[in-house]
Amino acid sequence: MIPTHGLAPPQVAWSRPRLLPTMNRRAAPHRGLDVHYGQPDAAADAGDADDRPSKTRLKRESESLQRLGAELAALPEDRLAAVPMPERLREAIHEYRRTRSHEGRRRQMQFVGKLMRSADEPALREAVAAAKLGSARQTLALHEAERWRAEFIADDGALTRWAAQFPQADLQQLRSLVRAARRDAAGLAAEARQPRSHRELFQFIKPWITT
Repeated sequence: MIPTHGLAPPQVAWSRPRLLPTMNRRAAPHRGLDVHYGQPDAAADAGDADDRPSKTRLKRESESLQRLGAELAALPEDRLAAVPMPERLREAIHEYRRTRSHEGRRRQMQFVGKLMRSADEPALREAVAAAKLGSARQTLALHEAERWRAEFIADDGALTRWAAQFPQADLQQLRSLVRAARRDAAGLAAEARQPRSHRELFQFIKPWITT
């Protein structure tokens, strides 16, 4: 046995304990803190949602385009032919005109509205407005021609007023037409069909009023 008295105690090497990296603890959202775990910005999501059209807005736009399509379909053939539009849209409008069933027309007009999304909507609206204005002017001109015809039959002074306003008109032919219209108007029943002389007088007046 080896004696231990008088010997220094053995040296023991030791090292400082290694510290593990700490992690920042984040409270879960249910604790009332707004913590994002790599998700997209909520504000950005809200902005993107605002930029997307709502279903209500899309429905209003669709209904507006369908009303415009119905106005185009209601135009006279010559005016519709003068409106510039994609050929596919024109064919769809003609198909709508040919369709007779209520459900078929409803579905065809939905298709027309869909095609109009790729057309020049402001130009189409301007064309419809111009056509309506032209129709209104034409209607006023026809009423004016009817007024002149009634005055020619009832009033001798109408020929003088006409000659002052339209000096280039053939007054001799006009007097002949007025005499025939007055002769046929005598004793004409109110419900009777308009005599030929009245129609001929109207056809003479109309070009001077509508030009």
